[in-house]
Amino acid sequence: MIEFNNEQRRLLEKLSCFMLEYNKKVNLTAIKEPTQVWEKHFFDSAFPLKLMSENVPRGTSVIDVGTGAGFPGVVWKIYRPDLRITMLDSLRKRVDYLALLRDELGLEYDVVHGRSEELSLKHEYRERFGIAVSRAVAKLPALCEFCLPFVKIGGLMLAMKGPESENADGALAALGGETEDVKNYTLPSGDRRSLIIIRKVKETPAKFPRQRINISKNPLT
Repeated sequence: MIEFNNEQRRLLEKLSCFMLEYNKKVNLTAIKEPTQVWEKHFFDSAFPLKLMSENVPRGTSVIDVGTGAGFPGVVWKIYRPDLRITMLDSLRKRVDYLALLRDELGLEYDVVHGRSEELSLKHEYRERFGIAVSRAVAKLPALCEFCLPFVKIGGLMLAMKGPESENADGALAALGGETEDVKNYTLPSGDRRSLIIIRKVKETPAKFPRQRINISKNPLT
């Protein structure tokens, strides 16, 4: 069970109100009931970080790939203020929202507008992060290609998935990763989840990631 302290609860309540009000003009989430926001967004985002707490040192640099409305990145920043969070999304309207939210909550995090397969080719982002995390963005082989190029050797990719089992051995071999663990757990709502923990063991070859159409149509297997 996740327990938030008083300051974390204050910030999460503020986040919920701001997001649901903003959602009336910009579609950020299909979840519109405050109780469901806590279950489906806040607990869902925070639980993997609790599971990984011993493996996430203070000050770890984290990139949230395909962050959407800021999950898990914003919740991670609230739960662990010491983390250096970068949130990446391809939609400008989400990036603009996250910038406004940052001011509203008084948090410090970076927001980047762009596509992961383009950004991770740039020197300032490639293999610069201790953790790349993504929450149900794509099938695991594609997700590995979107995320692993951001992770420095020795770092982690964390894939937050449903209970389904996915094989990504071919993608991991090509991209420089190895599956370290899979943690299965159940949220307070009863929803089942899996956290796939991948260790970056060698440099990702310069030819990856490929263009998005190739990643989607011809996943590494």
